[in-house]
Amino acid sequence: MKVNDRVTVKTDGGPRRPGVVLAVEAFNEGTMYLVSLEDYPLGIWFFNEKDHPDGVFVELAD
Repeated sequence: MKVNDRVTVKTDGGPRRPGVVLAVEAFNEGTMYLVSLEDYPLGIWFFNEKDHPDGVFVELAD
């Protein structure tokens, strides 16, 4: 995923929420995505763990 991609994010207990990627930071353990959501227009960070399906919070929107 890259900046300006439309994504959905997994949050606690609710449905996936739509957003837009504002920034991407790669790490050894995975990737951080700064995502603009309706409630957080300036962005909130989500971490996708590499090779761990339960640790994937950001996915491309359909």
